[in-house]
Amino acid sequence: MTSFKKGVLTIVSRIDEPYPGVRRFLLRDPDDWGLPRFLPGAHIDLYLRRDLVRTYSLCNVASDTTAYEIAVKLETPGRGGSAFVHDQLREGMPLEVSIPRGGLRLSDSAMNVFIAGGIGVTPFISAIRALEGAGQSNYEIHWINPRQRSLSAMTGETRLSGAAYAYNTARSSRPSLSEIVAAAGDDAHVYCCGPSGMLNAFEQAVRARPSDKVHIERFVPPAVVPSPMAKPFKLVLARSGKEMDVDAGGDLVSAIRSLDAHVPISCGGGICGACRTRWLEGPPIHRDRVLTPAERAQDVIVCVAQCGAPRLVLDL
Repeated sequence: MTSFKKGVLTIVSRIDEPYPGVRRFLLRDPDDWGLPRFLPGAHIDLYLRRDLVRTYSLCNVASDTTAYEIAVKLETPGRGGSAFVHDQLREGMPLEVSIPRGGLRLSDSAMNVFIAGGIGVTPFISAIRALEGAGQSNYEIHWINPRQRSLSAMTGETRLSGAAYAYNTARSSRPSLSEIVAAAGDDAHVYCCGPSGMLNAFEQAVRARPSDKVHIERFVPPAVVPSPMAKPFKLVLARSGKEMDVDAGGDLVSAIRSLDAHVPISCGGGICGACRTRWLEGPPIHRDRVLTPAERAQDVIVCVAQCGAPRLVLDL
């Protein structure tokens, strides 16, 4: 297996299937050492091949660093990542993964309201386990599915003391996200993860709420609109000294690869952070949904970035 040198080597220690079409993988350190810590609902990149990196949310409780647990739905058609995971990964195989990043800041006192569509429930399984582990029941989860699935298939032995609602959209209409959000109250923190249509409806439902109480987890990147500020620029890779001219709005990842450098690409739409790279001169035009303003002062998500300066120097 190709080493990416930035990752953590794990072993696939267990594979099961909580329900048809979804496989759950337990990843452990080869020598049973503890793995890097993470926040509830954080995500990791799986380095499947040099040209195939995919991002999945962690499902296990964040206080347990003996393993990472992910659940992967087979997408047909898809971009190839889920098919590789389902067809190629076997128990006992080595698998390099990234350091966990992101995650959910849960409220200790206010209600936490999780709204999930299909496999979008995965980050909230980790969140619920964290709350239950802390003896807290200040949450409710709304799981919208095309079929009647049992949440217990995903939560396992974790007892649910909060409110859980499952919606079988094959038999009834989708619930109103506006009604769910309104019923949560003004102090509640509301979270959503699911397909783009659901996220669009959720964004409409929460448009009047304070941004610090709204949390959106995307696994399908939104369309990226070219920046009118983009200009032709010279791309310079600081470590190798290689450089090339890039057209206004040109593909930065393709330019990096043409200079024989490599950055891992997963979502390709600025939502996962797998291609986060330090920039030294610019500045770049940031178009991601990952970095904070402070982080953008030194890092850039290259899969969606452009440049409005004469030169862009990357730490590659």
